[in-house]
Parts: sequence; structure tokens; C-alpha cells
Amino acid sequence: MNYLIVGIGNIGYEYVNTRHNVGFSVLDAWAQASNTLFTTKRYGDVAEISFKGQKFTLLKPSTYVNLSGKAVRYWLNQNKIPIENLLVVVDDLALPFGTLRLRKKGSDGGHNGLKNIDLMLESNQYARLRIGIGNGFPGGGQIDYVLGKWTLEESRELPEVLEKAVDAVKAFGTIGVDRAMNIYNTKN
Repeated sequence: MNYLIVGIGNIGYEYVNTRHNVGFSVLDAWAQASNTLFTTKRYGDVAEISFKGQKFTLLKPSTYVNLSGKAVRYWLNQNKIPIENLLVVVDDLALPFGTLRLRKKGSDGGHNGLKNIDLMLESNQYARLRIGIGNGFPGGGQIDYVLGKWTLEESRELPEVLEKAVDAVKAFGTIGVDRAMNIYNTKN
């Protein structure tokens, strides 16, 4: 089986280690642990990992968060991957820092990256792994918060969160989304 795992984030040095790029961070963590390198291809940086007989194509779109759908659609079609084998890894303000929520399908939850993917695929029938980034910002400060760097405390805890998220992605492709949801949809 082939799977497309999409990490949502923004390209550019100024966005490295920001909350909005946690999707990129998850894919980077898995690639690094697997001694796999990303190569720049059409619409993003791509890496391929084989794990337990499954092939995972990791995609970090170069289209910025709000236009992620074009890259997702291209790579699904290019690799002939069915939508049920798509997993999008994304940040979520509504979840406490480090909390994981894996879903088979669902709404965009106000996330512009997911809105664009829904639009470009004409469907929301794909899995998503939401990673809680918390919502510790004053009124009107949402943009600065999501585009802001992790706090010192968050930075200390982040490697464990990323490792747990990588394990959830692996489980999605090896034991299926239902069983993976039962394991990883727990409180932090």
C-alpha cells in the first residue's frame, strides 16, 4: 500500500520552529529518525519511507499553508494514491499543547490549510492528525501566536510530542485509522 502523508506548514526560514509548522516538524522528525532526506520536487519537498511493508510518501508543500490543496491533489494523482490513504498533519489551536486527535474525515475546524485541501479535493473524506498547539494568546493575537516560535517549556516537550505523532502516522498506515485512533486519541 502507498500512503501520502502531508505536513502542513509555511516555507521559509522565518517560519522554522513556529507553531503553524508543526506538520512539517512531524515529517522532519520521521525523516531524520529514518535517515531519509527530502528532495525538492513539484509543489514541495518529498521523501519516501518504507515501513512494515508500506510505502509512505512524505510531502511538505511549498504552496504555503493556505494553498496546500494544490500540492496534495497533485501528489495524490501523481502517485495514484486513493484519498483514504491520505493523512494530513496539522496544528490545532483548540487542543491543548501536545494533544493528538486523529480523525478519518471531518470539517476544516477553521484551519485555512484544510479548507483549501477540501476545496481542491472536493472532499473532506480524508484523515487528519491534529496536533494541539494551545491557545495562549490575548484577543486578536491569533496570527502572531500561530506564527510565533515555541516557548522554552514547549520546546523542551516538543520532541516527545513529535515522536508520538510519528508513531500515530506509522499506525495509520500499518494498523488502520480506527485502531490508531483508539491508541493515540488520548489526553496529553
